[in-house]
Amino acid sequence: IDGHDLRQLDLKQYREALGVVPQDVLMFDKSLRYNILIGMNGYANKVTSQELDEIARISCIDRFFGRLTDGYDTMIGERGIKLSGGERQRVAIARALMKKPHALIFDEATSSLDTENEALIRESIKRASRGKTSIIIAHRFSTVKVADRIIVMDQGRIVGQGAHDQLVSSCDVYQRLIKNQTVMIGG
Repeated sequence: IDGHDLRQLDLKQYREALGVVPQDVLMFDKSLRYNILIGMNGYANKVTSQELDEIARISCIDRFFGRLTDGYDTMIGERGIKLSGGERQRVAIARALMKKPHALIFDEATSSLDTENEALIRESIKRASRGKTSIIIAHRFSTVKVADRIIVMDQGRIVGQGAHDQLVSSCDVYQRLIKNQTVMIGG
């Protein structure tokens, strides 16, 4: 990674440099603040209100913040039941950003979301990815088409890579993906 032998890598330091947004977000029956700041390894009490507000803006939490009765201290319920799926994903993005990572991994962050929430998550990903290496794992064409480089896999093998325009004209698997998703949307 970055020219360094993986066997020589300090895993603790490497993990601290990564922010991961999973498909299924683990939430606790605690406050929104707690659920954003979990995993800060003792630094949560050093996060300022301004930092929290900035992360909320980048991750689009500010879009639903106004309806929360107690702001960051609002209890979100077991598994985040008081939040929608898209809102939980935005909390996961905020949680990943709180680490100030050098790289982000979004693992199916837009799956199982309605169109409106998918668009908000795509906006959050775009904002969160500025100035960082970001890996977006997704099946949805709408999530990946704006990436600088798309790697298309089929049965565990790389079958194409490049920008969207390149893949549209050169990769059969990518063309089928677009066709199948367009057919599903259109009919």
